[in-house]
Amino acid sequence: MSKSSLPCKFQVMPVDLHQHVLVIPTVSVNQLRVMRVMRVVGTLQLVLLLTLTSRAAGFNIPLEVEQPPTIITHTSGPIVALPFDNTVKIRCEARGNPPPEYKWTKDGKVFIPPHFTTNKTNHSDGTFVLHNKHLLQFQGKYRCYASNKLGTAMTEEIELIVPSIPKFPNEGIDPIVVKEGDPIILHCNPPEGVPPRQIYWMSIGLQHIEKDERVSMGIDGNLYFSNALQKDSRRDYCCFASFPKIRRIVQKTAMAVIVKSLKADNESADSVDATPEAPPVRKPGLLLPPGVQTEKLLLKGERLQLECIPHGYPTPTIKWMKLGDKMPSRTKYDNYGKLLIISAVEEKDGGKYMCIAENSAGKADHYFDVIVEEPPKWQTEPPQSQLNVSGSDVHIKCAVSGKPSPVITWRRNAGLFRDDSQKNSRVLDDTLIIHNARPEDSAVYQCDASNSHGSLLANINIMIMNMAPRILTRDHQEYAVVLGGDIIMNCSVFSSPPPSISWAKDETPVTTEGGRFAILQDRSFQIIRAEKNDSGNYVCVASNTEGKSAVTAVLDVKDPTKIVDPPREAQIISGTTAQFTCQAEYDKSLQSTFEVVWRKDGEKIPLSFEENSRYLVADGLLQIMNVNLSDQGFYTCIARTSLDEDNATALLTILDVPDAPKNLTILELESPRNVSLSWVPGSDHNSSVTEFIVEYEESQWEPGRWRELQKVPGIQATAELALHGHLNYQFRVYAVNAVGPGPPSEPTKRHKTPPAAPDRNPENIKIQGHLPHQMDISWEPLLPIEHNGPGLEYKVSYRKLGVEDVWREHLVKRHSFVVRNTSTFVPYEIKIQSRNSHGWGPEPKLVTGYSGEDVPTAAPRDVAVEVFNTTVLRVSWTPVPPATVRGHLGGYDVHWLRKRSLLNPNNILDERQSMSFPGNRTHAIVPGLEPFSEYRLTVNVFNKKGNGPHSDPVTFSTPEGVPEQVPILTTSNAQKDSVLLVWGPPLEANGILTGYLLQYHLINETTMEVVDSQEININVADTTQWWLEGLEEGSLYRIHLSACTRAGCGPPLAQECNTAAKARAEGRRGDLSTQGWFIGTMCAVALLTLVALMACFVRRNKGGKYAGTPPPPQHQDMFSMEKVKEKEDLHPDVESHRMNDDTFCEYSDSDEKPLKGGSLCSLNGDGALGDSISRDSLVDYADGEVEFNEDGSFIGEYSGRKRGGSVSEPSGPSPVTA
Repeated sequence: MSKSSLPCKFQVMPVDLHQHVLVIPTVSVNQLRVMRVMRVVGTLQLVLLLTLTSRAAGFNIPLEVEQPPTIITHTSGPIVALPFDNTVKIRCEARGNPPPEYKWTKDGKVFIPPHFTTNKTNHSDGTFVLHNKHLLQFQGKYRCYASNKLGTAMTEEIELIVPSIPKFPNEGIDPIVVKEGDPIILHCNPPEGVPPRQIYWMSIGLQHIEKDERVSMGIDGNLYFSNALQKDSRRDYCCFASFPKIRRIVQKTAMAVIVKSLKADNESADSVDATPEAPPVRKPGLLLPPGVQTEKLLLKGERLQLECIPHGYPTPTIKWMKLGDKMPSRTKYDNYGKLLIISAVEEKDGGKYMCIAENSAGKADHYFDVIVEEPPKWQTEPPQSQLNVSGSDVHIKCAVSGKPSPVITWRRNAGLFRDDSQKNSRVLDDTLIIHNARPEDSAVYQCDASNSHGSLLANINIMIMNMAPRILTRDHQEYAVVLGGDIIMNCSVFSSPPPSISWAKDETPVTTEGGRFAILQDRSFQIIRAEKNDSGNYVCVASNTEGKSAVTAVLDVKDPTKIVDPPREAQIISGTTAQFTCQAEYDKSLQSTFEVVWRKDGEKIPLSFEENSRYLVADGLLQIMNVNLSDQGFYTCIARTSLDEDNATALLTILDVPDAPKNLTILELESPRNVSLSWVPGSDHNSSVTEFIVEYEESQWEPGRWRELQKVPGIQATAELALHGHLNYQFRVYAVNAVGPGPPSEPTKRHKTPPAAPDRNPENIKIQGHLPHQMDISWEPLLPIEHNGPGLEYKVSYRKLGVEDVWREHLVKRHSFVVRNTSTFVPYEIKIQSRNSHGWGPEPKLVTGYSGEDVPTAAPRDVAVEVFNTTVLRVSWTPVPPATVRGHLGGYDVHWLRKRSLLNPNNILDERQSMSFPGNRTHAIVPGLEPFSEYRLTVNVFNKKGNGPHSDPVTFSTPEGVPEQVPILTTSNAQKDSVLLVWGPPLEANGILTGYLLQYHLINETTMEVVDSQEININVADTTQWWLEGLEEGSLYRIHLSACTRAGCGPPLAQECNTAAKARAEGRRGDLSTQGWFIGTMCAVALLTLVALMACFVRRNKGGKYAGTPPPPQHQDMFSMEKVKEKEDLHPDVESHRMNDDTFCEYSDSDEKPLKGGSLCSLNGDGALGDSISRDSLVDYADGEVEFNEDGSFIGEYSGRKRGGSVSEPSGPSPVTA
């Protein structure tokens, strides 16, 4: 065959989703295979429709191109109209350009369906509907024709069957009378109806007639008896025919069968009392089928049924064979071997079959000639439509097979086509050939193949045309793909002859080398593993001999979707909230299509926006509230866009308390009081059981109350239980894991234990002496469940310890006992034993105790005091004899009394304190003393009963201490090189005030570091101001001031100030009284003056100075308001006029002014004495001896090198004895 005669293989892709297409058959098998693999990306697919009856094979051609009709859909026959169908629809739909018009024929004649129109404005459908009322008149064979100016397509015949309602005729049937042993045939003759049809033989009472080797129903519906027996006589043999499709059952008139019995003389009789006799032996014969041979014609694929029903007595058996061949392996037998069945017969199953009926009297046989034929069928597939160019040869092959061989009839546009040798077309066997085809040869050709069993029809559209390429894909179609993904860009073209295709990117031809690019068979362009630089414009160019066309595709490579924060596996306790996160990155241009979907175990989670929903999804977060065991599983987060998706899965494990144990079993061991309890653990719900708790309940003492009996490790499911006697137990068990305790099991049956003697004696025996001459004994009684029986009581036994003494015994029922008339604090041995009506408890343990206590009678001796410092001392003593304690030694009490402060010895104090020191000891450390004070100290012993007598008192004094911090420090009148400091004296001097320590530091205002430090000792105790000079101009100073005694200086008080710059200082001289700093300084001075005055009044009211003691130092110095005012009036220039040092003085009860330069003013006017005493040190008195009266006061003269009236302070810790 020449190249020009080859069929044109043409493929078309649609322009877009709205492009109308027409399906036109094609002839090429290879082209069919190509079209099966074509895909669509954003456009319609080139569809190849394959069906024998309702769809035609073809390819898509745009409806803008003129083309003959193609039948798309039509109803396949036959159609059976059921009685309950309201309507019957017969469909016929075709496509073409111009749109086709429809015509119907019925039984070969033109038929106009009711309510059917051929309006040219609506040619989309040729379907019509028939209504049930008039269906019978429309029964027949229909054919649909779809036509336009280019041709006519037609359907196969569609047969409409309107079956009548099946019923049996009303008839009277005479009874059938036979002799015993004769065969019987009961004819059913069922009516025809809608298949399938089912036949039943039953009685009037709807009892099935029993079937066996002797009685059987044939496939024709008749009931056959191979030989009649007396029991076959009855008058209600009924044949029922069932038609399931129309839901109908019909019944034939009942038939009667009378079987006459045989007498011994072989004469028949109707007597019921006649003795039955076996029927005579009968040679076999066949009730069905009749004759010697039967011809059976079947179509290939049908079910072959061969039936032989014999008669004779005894009942014959049936055997089957195939002459000259083996029985097919698919052969089955039914109806007790009387029916041979071969499903889906094939041609090789044809041949001669024989059935043989045999009994003891002989044989009978029958032959079946089985012929298998076949209706027409396509050898490969129906002939395909073709698109060819002008001048080519067209071959249409109608390859069919069948038996008998089908006859092929050719039609052109539904009219008979005759071979014409003068024209360019002719028929050779099963092929129609058109030579040198021209456009006017375009038409719809029909191949109609038929034999006696059916027919086949194929519509073949032949189009002869030349056409330049027409690209069906929309221009500038946008494609998107994620990085690394595959993409196909379409280039669907229609042309004749077929076009050649080329692709270019940005005007550069695309090569398919390298493996990432490929041009597919449908001319689409594929990119594998797309890269970012693949984005751009791609041009598809299609060309043939008639012209050229091009289309542009726009590709955008997007960033892939990736989960960056996937959900993580979690173990959550039931009832709490589980939370999964799922954060993803994606291309921002796809934000409108991005979504996160959650699935559990592959199923979508049912999200609800109702308030009671347990699921909350927001911003890549999944929360599950109030989780339970059903929430356990694998949770998958799917982050997806319109192009791609990523997913991640995490396992959620729900932890819950264990289930209750099951199957509790009690097994007695050595006795009813020793049992083994076993159980089957429940589910631990993903948290291992740590322990099992065995509980009990007994019905005698606490019915209904469960108590813990024993704990068992979680790996153990048994417990050995030791039980008390005389109780009626039941047990239950619950499990505990890390989540908590689970529910208890069901309780066991009751387990009763026999009574017995007590298992133990009382514990926690307490022996106390509330009174000196008696001993109180008490103990913890046995629990009620520990009684083990009735009549519980206790035997109390006691005797003195360490001496020969007999046991004294008492039986009591309470849990306490009092022994009277004992000696004070004498040791005893005590034992307590329990017993009940069934015996004594075990041998009790001995307990030692004492009789009643009394208060101690002796006081500690040799009490000595060693002063460590101003606030702490050590006191020591000689312990009292043990016999004088008269009880358990509790310890020692130390009592001390602060008599007076040495700063104010005339003021008698009464400050009492004490400390207890438990145990038998000889010394103690006493803290919390006041410095520079006189104390009196005693010691006593104590026991549980009370305190013993006090020791002889010891008097001692504490040394001076450092003062407290000054309460206030102010700076004022800052000059360029000086500043005025004003402060208040310490509230507690803790000794004789000797002066103040002044430290001042120059500060770098940038780094706040100390640049220079200076120190000044102010040795004037009664001053409260100081003019600090020699400072740097305009600088920051930090000032520290501490009050000092002979013991040292106290904690400092800090204050910062700035010296004035030169211009600022001169400006201040002119307007001092209006400056804020000056007003503040005056307010501070007034406050200090008021405090000092109040202190003077208080001290004066307390009385005069004690003779021979140093005068008390002032606690609060005061400004003289007159001096201050005088300085304000007379000396506004504070830089040139310094304040005098005598502006402060303690208030005096005389009219004398304070001495100039003096720091203290004596209350008796002896200024010289006051000055000297204020500067003497108590340390000097350490060299002299000190004597005390019994009340702790000093006696005798002071000794040492100091003047009379001075007081000496010990230089270190020195003992003071009484």
